[in-house]
Amino acid sequence: MPYFIAGPCIDVMDKACTEVCPVDCIYEGARKLYINPDECIDCGACEPACPVEAITSTDSAGSSDERFAADNALFFSGLLPGRDEPIGMPGGADEIGPVGVDTELVRAEADRESVEP
Repeated sequence: MPYFIAGPCIDVMDKACTEVCPVDCIYEGARKLYINPDECIDCGACEPACPVEAITSTDSAGSSDERFAADNALFFSGLLPGRDEPIGMPGGADEIGPVGVDTELVRAEADRESVEP
């Protein structure tokens, strides 16, 4: 039951969750944070730390957030713009620092929100 970060994190990235994560599995994209599902130990420390309630577990995700659960995994397994290989499991966010790019879903969501009145 890994945790993931959904849409409310886009353009917020408070990072309080990164401070409480005991395994450093929360990585920084350009406009959103992502939890590595293979590094997450399911402790849940990050969930109450999030001020915008963007973090939830895959077991309790609502239907509107399910796409973000898959998207969090894709951030680590897929090829992101400007990268030659997937991020995979680098052993902690501090090992690679801010990634600086987002998945296609996050880029589309951010673009959609910026044009809505």
